[in-house]
Amino acid sequence: MKTVDRYRLTFTHPGPDGGMVTDEVVVERTTAKGPGGHPVYSDPTGILRAEISPSGEVRMLASGAYQSPINPAVEPLP
Repeated sequence: MKTVDRYRLTFTHPGPDGGMVTDEVVVERTTAKGPGGHPVYSDPTGILRAEISPSGEVRMLASGAYQSPINPAVEPLP
């Protein structure tokens, strides 16, 4: 199975007015492997990091202290 180079991660969370807020971030494959042995993807800042399996399972990786990342929806990009 071909490894995808870029993904769009979509995070949905409650907003200040009680409605839902959606944030999208594009991540690109790095040379690193995550704890599950799958490629690690990162945003341009390097703050948002995720291990993504070929089947689309996402494991968010903390890049600093006091982070508690939530799992997003994932979509491969061409």
